[in-house]
Amino acid sequence: MDCIRRLKPSSSSGRIAIPVKVIDASAAVAWLFDEPEHQRVRERVLRGPLAAPALLPFEIANACAKKMRRQPERREELIAAFAVLFEIEIDYWDVDHQAVLTLANAAGLSAYDASYLWLAQRLDAELITLDQQLATAASTVR
Repeated sequence: MDCIRRLKPSSSSGRIAIPVKVIDASAAVAWLFDEPEHQRVRERVLRGPLAAPALLPFEIANACAKKMRRQPERREELIAAFAVLFEIEIDYWDVDHQAVLTLANAAGLSAYDASYLWLAQRLDAELITLDQQLATAASTVR
């Protein structure tokens, strides 16, 4: 497993490390595009470093494209919101695709969703998601 943008090593200055959180596409879309749950997501993401599988920008781009087709009058606003993703410090990770496939099968998830769960398990991190099926799997599948 490789982090595309390496996590910064912890400092030996005696400061307490803040645990990393894995953010999935449902939470990122709500946050970036100001959806009803954006405040709840925002409160959670502002309290620590973020990580995600490398597929997150593709999923957000797909959500943005769908929104632009449904609401063409918001095109520029949506593109601007999508651009914010690249201003947020998120460490993007490659995942073990075989392990993700096994986890997807065991948890009844898509491979996309299982990628977020796998990374959260691998990093021993909190998973920030609005997807109820994924949240349930995160609390039951190990």
